[in-house]
Amino acid sequence: MSTTTPTTADAPSADLQAVHAFYATLLTRPAGLTKAQLYAVLSEDYVSVPTPPMGPGAEGMFATLQYFAEVVPDLTWEPREIIPHGNRYTVRGTATGTPVGPFFGVDPATGKRFEIMSIDILTVEDGRVVHAYHLEDWTGAIAQLTAA
Repeated sequence: MSTTTPTTADAPSADLQAVHAFYATLLTRPAGLTKAQLYAVLSEDYVSVPTPPMGPGAEGMFATLQYFAEVVPDLTWEPREIIPHGNRYTVRGTATGTPVGPFFGVDPATGKRFEIMSIDILTVEDGRVVHAYHLEDWTGAIAQLTAA
C-alpha cells in the first residue's frame, strides 16, 4: 500500500509537513534524535493520549523515543493513509521493527520482527503537533514476537 497524501486546500502545507515529520523524524529510527528536532515537530505543550510509557508531554515522548531507539533500532513507522479534518489529521499507519532487548515483557529478545497497525489523530497548530490520540496494536506485536 502507498501513503495517501491529501491535496485539499484546507490542509496547510506546514501542518501536513508536521504530520509527515512526526513519522519520518520522530518515530522512524529515532536514534540520534535531538531535542531541537523534537521541538521542531512537537509544541512545548504537546499532549499525548495515552501518556507515553516514559512520561507525559514532549519530554516524556523524547524519553520514550530514546527507549525505542535502544530496544528497536530498526523501528520504522509509515503513514499509510492521512485524512485531514481542518487542523486535525487521522493517520492509519504501520510500525515494524525487530527488538534487540526486553520489549513489552518479551525477554529475552526473540530475533523476530513485528508489523502492527496504528491509528493516530494529530492536532497541528502553527506547523507543530500539539495533541495526539493514538492506538497501536502492541498485543499483536507481542503475539508475533512470541509465536512458535
